[in-house]
Amino acid sequence: MNPDLSYQVFQIPVEFISPNPNQPRYRFDDAMLTELAESIRLYGIMQPISVRLLEANQYELVAGERRLRAAKLLEMTTIPALIVNVTEKDSAILALIENLQRENLNFIEEAKGFAQLISNYGLKQQELANQLGKSQSTIANKLRLLNLSENVQNQLLNADLTERHGRVLLKLENEDDQLKLVERMINDKLNVSQSEKLVNKILVEQSLNNENISEKVVVKGYLKDIRLFTNTIKQAVEMVKHTGIDINYQIKQTEEAYEISIRIPMEDS
Repeated sequence: MNPDLSYQVFQIPVEFISPNPNQPRYRFDDAMLTELAESIRLYGIMQPISVRLLEANQYELVAGERRLRAAKLLEMTTIPALIVNVTEKDSAILALIENLQRENLNFIEEAKGFAQLISNYGLKQQELANQLGKSQSTIANKLRLLNLSENVQNQLLNADLTERHGRVLLKLENEDDQLKLVERMINDKLNVSQSEKLVNKILVEQSLNNENISEKVVVKGYLKDIRLFTNTIKQAVEMVKHTGIDINYQIKQTEEAYEISIRIPMEDS
């Protein structure tokens, strides 16, 4: 990425600027926006926003979403802006970098931002890591969080739980189990270590339950086979009886085995 950055500041009409479609941030705190707007009202915009020219009198925001929103709250007609010569791809990366540097994004927004860049522009994880100055493992770990459902993601964010709490949840495959664990994390104020211990306990219990179910299935199948065998013996004995031979059988179950005995009296000589 080698964007041509212009350092001349222009006063651009707010109505000419459209939002960045690749904006990674999707949660904006209304109270903080109001505070920013008040600061801008008193002191002005200290740092210009960045935009790229789409066509005559039409710009797209590259960086500075909160400043632009605050300016709209104040009903400002123009806003100081740098016009940068960048592609749509570079604009998306710059928007993400700005938010990462300002620590404006929560971990889910970061993950979605990474996923969007990879999906839209065909970037490899390592390529994205190089662009952002991060390790490939950091990118991979963030992306794994998107395997959690939107519901679970929102529960994590609403409860101000951490990214590491989210990674603990990934050990559970069932969404209901994940939501129950989030509830425990919140109610019991569990830290990451305590959450890991709890999820390991849950996994052990699930494993034992699965083993018990498996054993029941095996025993049930075994008993079915025994009944099939004994019914075959019974039918054979009945057939012999029809020939006039005095025959009897007995099935005895011990702790170790089933014992089947067949008795045919010897004829008197």
